[in-house]
Amino acid sequence: MDKIKNTKTFMRIVHRYLGYFLAGIMAVYAISGILLVYRDTDFLKKEIKYEKKFDANLDEKALGKEIKIKGFEVDKNENGIMYFKQGIYNIATGEAKYSKKELPFVLDKMTKLHKSQSKDTLSPLNTFFGISLFFFVISSFWMFNPKTKAFRRGMIFTAIGLVLALAMLFI
Repeated sequence: MDKIKNTKTFMRIVHRYLGYFLAGIMAVYAISGILLVYRDTDFLKKEIKYEKKFDANLDEKALGKEIKIKGFEVDKNENGIMYFKQGIYNIATGEAKYSKKELPFVLDKMTKLHKSQSKDTLSPLNTFFGISLFFFVISSFWMFNPKTKAFRRGMIFTAIGLVLALAMLFI
């Protein structure tokens, strides 16, 4: 293992090995982040048909919660059958036939990792990853000597990136 002489050496060593350690998860987050940009489209999604039995006599709101379709809306209610864009629901029997467009299993799991909440079992991993990324931001300033041209250029690119990110947030 490398000898730690000062803060610069420490930052460089930790930056290097943490980068190697997190390479796989960074790839997963990159792919799932790209997929999440297009979650409102059918990009890479395939149609899956469902036939399920729910409680009878559900209203539109309760059925939407059971089926878990965003923007669920009943088109018409005729002869004890609720018709909606994705399928039908028999009010008397509780039987529903519908289809949903979903990502393949692995891609779906990746996007769920990306969107996890504090109550999810993977939230500590997400927190660790976020802290690690923040460490990469901070430690990158120790990669070059502040007196070098590369460091000064780096500061210019940092400022441009920060301004661009803030502009995108407020536009």
